[in-house]
Amino acid sequence: MKRFVLWALATLMALTLSNAMAADVQLGAGDVIKVTVYNNPDLALETRISESGSITFPLIGAVKVGGMGVSEAEKKLSGLLQSGGFVRQAQVNIIVTVQQSQQASVLGQVNRPGRYPVDGKRSVLEVLALAGGVSAEGGDALVLLRKHDGKTTREVIDLLDMVRAGDLQHDVDLQADDVIYVERAPRFYIYGEVQRPGPVRLERDMTILQALSAGGGLTPRGTERGIRIKRRDASGKIEIISAKQDDVVRMDDVVYVQESLF
Repeated sequence: MKRFVLWALATLMALTLSNAMAADVQLGAGDVIKVTVYNNPDLALETRISESGSITFPLIGAVKVGGMGVSEAEKKLSGLLQSGGFVRQAQVNIIVTVQQSQQASVLGQVNRPGRYPVDGKRSVLEVLALAGGVSAEGGDALVLLRKHDGKTTREVIDLLDMVRAGDLQHDVDLQADDVIYVERAPRFYIYGEVQRPGPVRLERDMTILQALSAGGGLTPRGTERGIRIKRRDASGKIEIISAKQDDVVRMDDVVYVQESLF
């Protein structure tokens, strides 16, 4: 009995929260809404909001509802029905059946890229979780692109630092048409006398010794002496660096392991 009561209370709270969030949903172009008027079934309508933010409603004609909350749009339709003398004390109810206007895009190295709803409040981490999280090829940071007043802003959010520090101030609530882009993890390249030559994911503060381990270790002919790093400088010119075991590898470095002379 106690378990049933707890379940009932949880269900009631969930429904109340859902209804409260629904009342706060902002309508926009592309959204599909179902409109009903109490005791007037002939006025029931399911329609898509046009690009101009309008719908065509029986008896009234074109009504702009884009940019309004659901409750505000209900009051507007009620007022128009009453002021036009069509319905006395009109009680209008709007349900959003498909919401396309309040969505953010998640792109790049995630498991399920696509567009996800951000109605109510949904943070960066919540929407990233809906997209299946960062894929195996993804990096530790993401880029948040946001348009405002015709201008686009770009913010880099370091997921690893945020989680390690427990500081969620950058886990901001997303807005409609925001874009999250997860870049591919940085890489370096290792070749020569290693077991697994080729591109390797670059971890933070990775040393030459760790790079050798990521390459599967030395072959029987390999040596840790005379390791070279080929690296591009600021001007794009390639420089060759004699590497030590505790030197830090950088993105796009090419690490060459020589063959032992003995």
